[in-house]
Order: sequence, then structure tokens, then C-alpha cells
Amino acid sequence: MKSPQYIRFVFPGLAKVFCVFGTRMGGVSSGSFAQGNISLDVGDEPENAATNRRALKEDLGLDSWVDLKQVHGTRVHFDPQEDCLAGSSLEGDGIALSSVRAGAVIKTADCQPIMIAHKSGDFVLALHCGWRGNRAGFPERATKEFCKHYNLNPTELLAVRGPSLGPCCAEFHYFEEHWSREFTEYYQPEQKTMDLWSLTRDQLVSAGLLPSDVFSLDMCTRCREDLFFSHRREKPSGRQAAVVYRL
Repeated sequence: MKSPQYIRFVFPGLAKVFCVFGTRMGGVSSGSFAQGNISLDVGDEPENAATNRRALKEDLGLDSWVDLKQVHGTRVHFDPQEDCLAGSSLEGDGIALSSVRAGAVIKTADCQPIMIAHKSGDFVLALHCGWRGNRAGFPERATKEFCKHYNLNPTELLAVRGPSLGPCCAEFHYFEEHWSREFTEYYQPEQKTMDLWSLTRDQLVSAGLLPSDVFSLDMCTRCREDLFFSHRREKPSGRQAAVVYRL
């Protein structure tokens, strides 16, 4: 099987946790979903999306594929046992895992995939964060919930934010979309854009992560048509996978 292509990220000093950020390239889908779409719910041929999911799971050496029915909310699921390769019935936007060779999978086409790992390598967290998630403080809230559930110190966490809508293209109607005054420093009124990348970083630091332990792949999904699906650029749009897993 031809697996969707991806960018691999390894946390410094943490050899047994891996993050991959998928691209639109390398799979078997066609048309506006070419080639690497992994979503079963965007209008792609179901068998093409299913084939891409199976190929990526096999390529990464995963025993289980755990994803969610993403709803732009703030719910985190801890250690769900279901293998969701054929689709998930669980609604939420965060997956925390402590199992080996279980992949926490986030689907994106502009939203931010945020991957977090404890420095022991024993616990990982994957977050799907669109602008509604930032507005609700989801990166901070989810990180604190993660630490509470597993009794972790946030200063012992590492995080990486993957490719997503950049400050160049994140256009918003600030007041119509009910952003409060606490977010004004991230808004550029002349361009009507939000710097969600900086906002996510600050929310993770507010959760207790050390600034030096927050990493990013500053690649704008709307700009990089050669690599990524983008809901802002094209409709319908496929979804690329972002996966964090431990070996």
C-alpha cells in the first residue's frame, strides 16, 4: 500500500516518542482529496480514505489507531481502548494515551495539531485546536487535565505544534466571532488576522510548560498548497493526519 507522506518530528532527548505530521501527498485518493486524505467524513471515496489510513498505520508500525469525531470542543479522552481505523464514535478533540504502539491521531486542514509528551516517554497527548479551541483556552485546559490525570509536572512536558493556518492567513472578524479583550495582542486589525501560533505557545506556557520545551513547525497550510490540505483555500478539502505515539 502507498502510505501518505509525512514529516517526522522527534523531541530532543526523547528517543521513544515520535510525532508525524501528514501531508496531502503519497496516498491513493484523487481529485480535491489527492492524494493523502485520511478523513472518512469529507466526501472522499470511503475505500480510498480507508486505504490511506491502513497504509499509514502499517508504515508507522502501530498496533492501534485512535482518533475522534472532532467537534471543535474541549473534551479529552484518556486511554480509549477502541481501535478507530474504521472511524470513531467518540466526540472530542483531545486524546491521551499511555499504551505502547498506540497512535493518537488528529485530523487537520488548517487547525493546529498539538502533540505533547512527558519526558519519561510514558504518556502522550494529541490535541485538535482550531480558533474556537484557542478562544476557549483548550491548549492550557487540556494540558492541566493531562497532568492531573497522570499526576505529572507540567515542567516535565514537551510540546510541538504542527503545520496549520499561519498568522499570514488566519483572517477573522474579531468582534463578530466574540474574541475577548485578552486576545487583542494577537490580532492585527489592519490585516484582520490572528497569530494563533503565538497564542497557542503562550497558552501552553501558561499551563506550566517551559518556553524552551515548546516547539513548532511554522508551515502555513493555506500557503503550502504543494504539501497540505487547507479548508480555507479549497472546499471540499481532504484532511491530513497528525500522530503521536510511543514505542
